[in-house]
Amino acid sequence: MDSIQLTGYIAGFVIAFSLTPQVYRSWKTKSTKDISLLWNSILIFGLLLYFVYGIGIRQMPIIVMNTVEMLLAFSLIVAKLTYK
Repeated sequence: MDSIQLTGYIAGFVIAFSLTPQVYRSWKTKSTKDISLLWNSILIFGLLLYFVYGIGIRQMPIIVMNTVEMLLAFSLIVAKLTYK
């Protein structure tokens, strides 16, 4: 793995890590009133496009980290729909 790929993984980890506290808090408190379903849907759509781009250019850091980020964002949607 070269330094550019490592940078890609680190960047993806930081972005995924930024979603983690919100996901944790939503599931722990069972409250999602402050989470916008529209914002989260747009985020997932953008991550999906970036994932497809990663596949197109065959870059594992983009593919792997966007998968993690989409799972976290999707879990927020599940929490939002569960804990209305």
